[in-house]
Formats: sequence, structure tokens, C-alpha cells
Amino acid sequence: MFCSVYNLFITFLVSNLMRSSLYVLANLENEFKHVTCGSAVKLLNPYHRVRLHSHEVKYGSGSGQQSVTGVGNQDDINSLWIVKGKTGMPCRRGNAVKCGSTIRLVHQTTKRFLHSHLFQSPLSNNQEVSAFGENGVGDDGDHWSVICTSKYWNRDDKVRFKHTLTKKYLHISGDTFGRPISGQSEISAYTHTEPGNEWQSMEGVYIQANSDK
Repeated sequence: MFCSVYNLFITFLVSNLMRSSLYVLANLENEFKHVTCGSAVKLLNPYHRVRLHSHEVKYGSGSGQQSVTGVGNQDDINSLWIVKGKTGMPCRRGNAVKCGSTIRLVHQTTKRFLHSHLFQSPLSNNQEVSAFGENGVGDDGDHWSVICTSKYWNRDDKVRFKHTLTKKYLHISGDTFGRPISGQSEISAYTHTEPGNEWQSMEGVYIQANSDK
């Protein structure tokens, strides 16, 4: 009799713990479903399987600014980008990024902004993308619109980043560099939508979404 009661108690306890765990997991999935302001994320182009990257290497042509490339190594710390609001319009830490909103992406290591302008990119002759700015100060060329189909930028979604000044998309052409950054992919801005300008958030440090978004 005692064994039967004990077994029933254990079954009841395990069942409740499982329900509780599933509830916690569901809440965690919901809380971290969106990309939020202040998060440091790696951005993957699923078609080419490379992550958006930068480093202290300058272009030898065009603007001569810090180069932005794509790399296949998912562990490279130089592929982390911090999500910020547009200049003069701070995005509160933990606010989910709305589709259609304008953001800046700050390179975690060098603190420069993902940037574009009317210089030609070195390999494909598309529009150059660089990392620009000093001490947290850049310009309007750092602004990108988040193009997606949901209300918010969801971590699992493929999105595009449209440069607000030139209306071109953050893009991988498929061209690769030689030395000193051998094998790294050229990042440019391109007029037309295609798989080379789709991006998905991957590894990173995600800030929990505010309850009021």
C-alpha cells in the first residue's frame, strides 16, 4: 500500500515538474524570440553560409575605411554587432526591434558603425560597405531599415537591411578577397533583392525583451 501511494506521489511530482519546466521553456522562448536593442548578435547569410564581419583592416581602394567582410567561422569574436537605434533616437535596451524601423549596427570590437556610401566596392563594383565612425559618432550613412514581414524582427526570420540613404541592400556578392584577408567574402550594397541579401540572427548575447516591447 505504501509503495503504491509513494509511486503515485512521485508520478504526480514528476508530471508537475515537467509541466512547470515546459512553461519555463515556453516563457524563455517567448522572451528571447525577438532581436532587441542592446543585443550583440552575429548575422548569417544562409545562402552563402557566412557571417557579417569586420576587423582593423582598411580597404586599399574606395573610401579607405575599415573593411567589412563575410567569414565562415562561427566562433570569430569580430563577427559580433550591437543593435542600436538611429542617431538622435535612442532605442531602449530590451525593446524588440520593429520591422520597418531604422537601426545602426555597431561592431563590438572596433566600435565602428556598419556604413555605406557611394564608393564602389573593390571586387564586384557594387556599392561599398564599410565600418565607420569614432567614439560613438558616425553619420546618416550608418542607418539601415530592417525589412521583414512580421511585426518584430524575430530571431528565426530571414530579414534584409536596406540602407536608408541609397536604398540598397546589405549583400554578399560571392566574390572573395586575396591577401591579407584571404578567403573572406566581399560585403557590398546591392539594388535588387536576392538570396545574397538575406540575413538571420545567430549566436550572440540577447537582451530579454521588455514586457511592453
